[in-house]
Amino acid sequence: MPVRTRLGRPSGHRRRAAAGILCEEGQTRMSSIFDPQVPAGAFDDFLLDALPAARAHRRWTEQDGPLPALYLSHGAPPLFDDGPWMRQLLAWSLSLPKPRSILIVSAHWEEAPLSLSATAARTPLVYDFGGFARRYYEMTYPTPDAGALADRVAAAMSDTEPVHRHRGRGLDHGAWVPLKVMYPLADVPVLQLSIPTHDPDRLLDIGRRLRALRAEGVLVVGSGFMTHGLPHLTREIITQGLVPGWSADFDAWAADALARGDVETLAAYRSAAPGMPFAHPTVDHYIPLFVTLGASDDPGRPVTTTIDGYMMGLSKRSFQVA
Repeated sequence: MPVRTRLGRPSGHRRRAAAGILCEEGQTRMSSIFDPQVPAGAFDDFLLDALPAARAHRRWTEQDGPLPALYLSHGAPPLFDDGPWMRQLLAWSLSLPKPRSILIVSAHWEEAPLSLSATAARTPLVYDFGGFARRYYEMTYPTPDAGALADRVAAAMSDTEPVHRHRGRGLDHGAWVPLKVMYPLADVPVLQLSIPTHDPDRLLDIGRRLRALRAEGVLVVGSGFMTHGLPHLTREIITQGLVPGWSADFDAWAADALARGDVETLAAYRSAAPGMPFAHPTVDHYIPLFVTLGASDDPGRPVTTTIDGYMMGLSKRSFQVA
């Protein structure tokens, strides 16, 4: 499998086309999430309530039992200009005890063998996007040391799944962008795990090997986007808030399979899912869900949907599993 990182962003002309969209709130601060008058101004407003809530967030204890595993649609820098979506993500994190640490698998890091990001405190960020305002490239997320979690993850893998540890590889935007919203104090260690394969069975097995970490207060997260057909977005989709058929059809198919716990159908997405290949021209934003399902107690159990709806015609569907 080629080793590469794909950039998850709309092209320059699509960002400019989106400038006519008004946000649901804060219209005095921005004209759209792609052309804000104050870059990340909605994030500044969000922090007024988010920081006090984060400081009061109760930490996980053994009495809480295993944390769930999550699959989230992560957005990109425009998430910081989308007040409603940020509040959804924060509410999700606050509904759970604050984890001892977070292990996240992002669509934006495909590398074999299985690899771990740098573990030192204040792990650097990867600004793997282009064409946005300078502020987004100056954002930080100085998380604590994640060395203990890296040791546990490496020990959990089999001899046939060797683990490479990077000394300098930071957190890409599929990790730090949503986590900066969900845990804005940056007080939880974060470790990123690469995607070493597109094979659903192998990803499910990786998730199974991470399952025990949930009982230790580790939040296992698959970060992608339930539909991600960026090349097929049109001006009308972006500016008029339309949902293309390929996105709605794939989302409905996935929602049905997830509600039934039908992992076999989910794994057959290339041939079974409507809307392909438009919904996922590349599969990197879909396949993290198999790590999430593998980390559950029973991958065949129905999931709990936490966020749905669309952004720029793309499905934000996110869920958790016990």
